[in-house]
Amino acid sequence: MNLVSTEWLEKNLNAVKIFDASWHMPSTNRNAKNEYKEKHIKGAIFWDVNEHSDRESPFPHMMTNAEYWKNMLWSFGILNDDHIIIYDNSDLYSSCRLWFALKYFGHEKVSVLDGGLKKWLREKRSINSDIVKHEAIRKYKVNEKSEWIKNKKQIDENVKNSLFQTVDARSRERFAGKTEEPRPGLKKGCIVGSKNIPFQECIDKETNTFKPKSELINIFNKNDIDISKPIVFTCGSGMTACVLGMAYSLISDKNAVIYDGSWSEYGKE
Repeated sequence: MNLVSTEWLEKNLNAVKIFDASWHMPSTNRNAKNEYKEKHIKGAIFWDVNEHSDRESPFPHMMTNAEYWKNMLWSFGILNDDHIIIYDNSDLYSSCRLWFALKYFGHEKVSVLDGGLKKWLREKRSINSDIVKHEAIRKYKVNEKSEWIKNKKQIDENVKNSLFQTVDARSRERFAGKTEEPRPGLKKGCIVGSKNIPFQECIDKETNTFKPKSELINIFNKNDIDISKPIVFTCGSGMTACVLGMAYSLISDKNAVIYDGSWSEYGKE
């Protein structure tokens, strides 16, 4: 169950653990943590992608190591059999990044709230500002699936050997090199041989939910992507690649594979 509806979550609030994984581009001048403090779904824990990424890496949002991940989940009182629900209030479905990361480190029951906080608020479902303190439980065990992440060397080899399809979640303009990258020091353009699905194409603008499976299949097909063959998703910094990863999982029932460094690494001048 990769997605849950707002109706489902409202009925099961007391049976799940909830994370608010909102994140905003610096240019928006929005502070996700402050917004969380003002209002969030009851019991939600704030998860900061910047804080809980590899801060020793020169590239943004790189995955942490298993030891860090285990200790982080211990601090939140998470157990291996918890059903974790993730939502966001951002413009780019940042909840999918935490969904991918939890799956990558072996968590079985993890779902994204389809429509996010935007849909929840629009439907006038209850929110509060209470911040629950979670007692640490030192029991969580990590089962890292390292094959779900590709590095630059593997991407370079694939340019020569075409072992998998590379699909970029950035905008058409950025993919085609027609506009400057938002991060300094990056070239314009894309990985040689890659294909493009801007992540927004997978989301219904009216409802902020993922489009139906049949529409997602059509989106992949019309962009010349063969769902039956291996795919690696990429983007600017490993965030929206996970939105495409979610769409792929919805239509294939397979796990997503991500190039974590994405254009922040590959496009370095």
